[in-house]
Amino acid sequence: MSIGRIEATFKRLKQLGEAALIPFVTAGDPSLERTEEIIHTLVDAGADLIELGFPFSDPMADGPTIQAASERALAAGTTLPGILQMVARVRRHTNVPIILMGYYNPVFRYGAERFAKDAAAAGVDGLLLVDLPPEEAGEIHGFLRDAGVNLITLLSPTTPPERASRLAASGEGFIYYVSMTGVTGARQVDAGGIETAVRELKAFSPVPVAVGFGISTAADARSVGRFADAVVVGSALVKVIEAYGTSGELLVQVGTFVRGLKSAVRGQAA
Repeated sequence: MSIGRIEATFKRLKQLGEAALIPFVTAGDPSLERTEEIIHTLVDAGADLIELGFPFSDPMADGPTIQAASERALAAGTTLPGILQMVARVRRHTNVPIILMGYYNPVFRYGAERFAKDAAAAGVDGLLLVDLPPEEAGEIHGFLRDAGVNLITLLSPTTPPERASRLAASGEGFIYYVSMTGVTGARQVDAGGIETAVRELKAFSPVPVAVGFGISTAADARSVGRFADAVVVGSALVKVIEAYGTSGELLVQVGTFVRGLKSAVRGQAA
């Protein structure tokens, strides 16, 4: 039986002894055409997996940077069907795993069963729904499982230990551990405190553990990459896209930033 792209990627990186780099970008910011170019740039710069946010009008778990990116994407006319079409185009050129991340409302409106089938057909490997507790994801989880799309579990420092161990034990693809409470955004990372939680999750989880929220620099990525299986960088990259979105420098700046992060999680000087 062949393994999926997510599992294959983590297996390869484990053999190399390095953490995965998972950059996050909002699909459609500044446009879907530019997002497609950005994804290819991320791959070329060393991204191991890619989280692709699908915009929503009420992104309650996101800080101002990603909220603004969602607003720009929606203003540009970005839709979930359009994002899946873009993923299908990207998939012709790369096998890097793509995880869609967002809120349940757009998926519900799309239709859970149809979404699962269309996402799999487009080449989506995983789905992370920040506002749908795993205990309430039964219907869509069945459709995703049938389609071969991993439902990624999100855990945080406020998750009770018993629940965290239970959910970690049934994880698919990878566990996404939120490194701090509150909304997304670039803030100070307490690597020591996160390390204890991640090691506890690893004891229960059959899948790798990724850490995100607040990781904004190569130094952050290096410190978290020492103990986590993957490092997720979102708001800091979205800020680069915001700053250079209408500039001819966009792809150069994105590539430079991500290469520095990838070098850091390899344990090299950024």
